[in-house]
Amino acid sequence: MEAKMEELDFSKVVTEELIQLDMLAATKMEVIEELTHLLFENGCIKDEAAFIKDVMYRENEGVTGLEKGIAIPHGKSDAVLKTSIAIGRTKKPVEWESMDGNPINIIILFAVKNADKTTTHIKLLQKVAILLADEETIEQFQTLQTKEDFLKLLSKNN
Repeated sequence: MEAKMEELDFSKVVTEELIQLDMLAATKMEVIEELTHLLFENGCIKDEAAFIKDVMYRENEGVTGLEKGIAIPHGKSDAVLKTSIAIGRTKKPVEWESMDGNPINIIILFAVKNADKTTTHIKLLQKVAILLADEETIEQFQTLQTKEDFLKLLSKNN
C-alpha cells in the first residue's frame, strides 16, 4: 500500500494555475464558484454549473470543513474532463460547516471524473488527509506566500 501512495504524483492533478492564494470569495458558494471557474479556465471541467451542482450535492451529504481553517469539498461529476485539485486561500475566513465549528480560509477542491472507476481520488484524499494531519503543514498552508511553495508542500513525501 505504501508504495502505491508514493506513485501518486500531485503535479498531475494540481498546478500553479489551479492555486489561488488571494481569493475574493466571502461565502461558501463564492468559494466554490471561484475555484470551479479556475478549473474551467484550465480545461479540467467542461461545465461550471453542472460541476457546482455536483459539489453542492456532496456538500449536503456531509461536512467537508475539517479543523484549523481547512475544507476539502469535492465533486464527482460528468462535467470533469480531468481529475484535478484546485486550491484556494481566502483573505478573510468564510463560514463553512466544519468539524471544529470554526470558519475556514483554505479550500482544497477535488474535481473527480464520474467515469473514474480507479481509486485515484481516494488516494488523493488519503494523501491530503495525511498532510492535513500534520500541525506544521497546516501552519505552513496559512503562511506560504507563493504557489510554488504550496506545490512543494503538497508534493513532499510523508
